[in-house]
Amino acid sequence: MKKRRFVDLSIPIEAGLPSDPPMMIPRVDYIDHAMGTASMLDFFPGLKAEQLPGGVGWAVEFLTLSTHSGTHLDAPYHYHPQMDRGRPAATIDEIPLSWCLSDGVLLDFRHKADGERITVADVRKELERIRYEIKPLDIVLVQTGADQAWGTPEYLVRGAGMDRESTLFLTEQGVRVVGIDAWSWDRPLPYLAAEFKETGDPRVIWEAHFAGIETGYCHMEKLANLSAIGRPHGFTVCCFPIKIKRASAGWTRPVAIVEED
Repeated sequence: MKKRRFVDLSIPIEAGLPSDPPMMIPRVDYIDHAMGTASMLDFFPGLKAEQLPGGVGWAVEFLTLSTHSGTHLDAPYHYHPQMDRGRPAATIDEIPLSWCLSDGVLLDFRHKADGERITVADVRKELERIRYEIKPLDIVLVQTGADQAWGTPEYLVRGAGMDRESTLFLTEQGVRVVGIDAWSWDRPLPYLAAEFKETGDPRVIWEAHFAGIETGYCHMEKLANLSAIGRPHGFTVCCFPIKIKRASAGWTRPVAIVEED
């Protein structure tokens, strides 16, 4: 009988880390058991602290963060109001659940430089190397090595990124969920900004994201632990997002499920 191994592909939501732009760094206010005693007493008039186990109440946390904090799944609505060449773009609460549980494919591009494009040719070459043919609803994970810089400011400029054509190459084959171990599915924003400043060509801006205007798709950003999967295919990915009404993204804790003898 085969055993299932579960690989956590997420990073935790953590306050104060410089791996996001300043306005996007999460804030977490922790109310520990001692601090929570007073609010618990408010819910039960007449209750005294000494009547509680250990004389303390409940623990609670209050978060201030973006839907794009931590490991998350972007909905097509994040990229543009429209998808599929004219249809209203789906928000995260409208994503079919069938997209979020499927066979996984791991593409390794750690050899590519930070800020470099991952092209269609690169994707084809990697698929040939791992001897795999993409099929509809595969969940394609892209490994750049950027997650090794998580927790530092360098994370924002680490990793290669997908371009428009390589993204469409996947979606045209029926892929609807992809993911990357970097801050963005595109190349890091500072590289895009520098190229736009040099060329004045707006097509370099968010080109992989904007590919969703043609074919709606979701992508996970800020993945981690991809090496722990241990194989390029032959595993399942589960990545259901938190259901937030009319939102552009939802937090997720993606898991690779690997069956082993």
